Amino acid sequence: MAAPTDAPVSTPPDGPRHVAIFIRSLYGSGGGGAERMMVNLATGLAELGHRVDLLLGRAEGPYLDEISSSVRCINLDVGGAVTAIPTLARRPDLLRGLWPLGFGAIAHWAFGAIPGLVHYLREEHPAGMITALNNSNIAAVCAREIAGVDTRLMITERNTLSEVVRQVPKLKNRVLPRLVRTYYPLADVMGAVSQGVADDLARVLDVPAETVHVTYNPVVDSDLPKRAAEPVDHPWLQGEGPPVFLGVGKFKAQKGFDLLIRAFAKVRAEIPSRLVIIGEGKQRAALEELRDELGLSDDVDLPGFANNPFAYMARASVFVLSSRFEGLPGVLIQAMASGAPVVSTDCPSGPREILRDGELGPLVPVEDVEALAAAMKTACATPVDTGRLRARADDFSVRRVAQHHLDLLLGKEAAAG
Repeated sequence: MAAPTDAPVSTPPDGPRHVAIFIRSLYGSGGGGAERMMVNLATGLAELGHRVDLLLGRAEGPYLDEISSSVRCINLDVGGAVTAIPTLARRPDLLRGLWPLGFGAIAHWAFGAIPGLVHYLREEHPAGMITALNNSNIAAVCAREIAGVDTRLMITERNTLSEVVRQVPKLKNRVLPRLVRTYYPLADVMGAVSQGVADDLARVLDVPAETVHVTYNPVVDSDLPKRAAEPVDHPWLQGEGPPVFLGVGKFKAQKGFDLLIRAFAKVRAEIPSRLVIIGEGKQRAALEELRDELGLSDDVDLPGFANNPFAYMARASVFVLSSRFEGLPGVLIQAMASGAPVVSTDCPSGPREILRDGELGPLVPVEDVEALAAAMKTACATPVDTGRLRARADDFSVRRVAQHHLDLLLGKEAAAG
């Protein structure tokens, strides 16, 4: 389960702190951004010399092998959500908030982690705990309240919440704002992965903007340059042939890969080119059907999930982020760190912040296929300063972001010892 890291592990001058990280699993369709980011954060904290426990509701997912040997991985082996009811019954106020409005509507299995988290917090009593994803955040808040310990809790929001609710009109998302307004303020620190996400969360919670802190994702790790230099066996990325555009992410509506394929069709009508989209998800069949309908079967490839997308990024002519909404698109930052020219939709939130208002890459309106195609053609023909791209990506380095999380979680003086 654990793999050694090449990065050196230092010791804080005033001694290590004990920090826990909790997420439901390390699995998402095609591999999720939040899952990879939490593994990176655990590694970064360990490299700073701290004692780190990574708690997983279920120890499953494509990033298990990337957990550093210096991080203790704890499998809570969660069953269904109903298993949490006896534990929640100790705090009727918490149970009432989840049932029937939330608990009965969502019934997400992540809530089943509450009993295990309560036991862990009482037995291990870490100085602080960091969580990610809505259900995991709420479960951690409930567990800390029931455990009655003084462990400081930091919850992090990964997406623009109002966009999630608006664009994914499922029952669980309709009740989500009510749930976060009830539980998120019980945490000691509320973090958001970009300024846009932070501002949006403050509006949803109806709290002062300064109470939600920007906590960038630890996107760029020390191994990224080495992994970007590794060979790729895809025949279109061997240094010969027409330009290759690249998209990376889960195959779901949020990522806008339907828009990317339509934009590519317009590019392909004018210049010989190819498109590779790395990922997996429920929209695979729909995307393949769209590709075939547009007559692009020979020029659009969907090869599936890739453990090392950075090698693809380093060899792509242009990386394209076509999302309808985001929190902080890590793949955009990783493409920049890999030296790829980038094009992005100006979606909420993150791309404008990352690209410095379009200074480092074109920003186009969401859903505007014509504008996306035009930007793709322009980027393909325009030289790019890879040094500037990599310098900006370094703002999202694992060590820098890990230290910032620790400072917010424990306070700068406490984080030092």
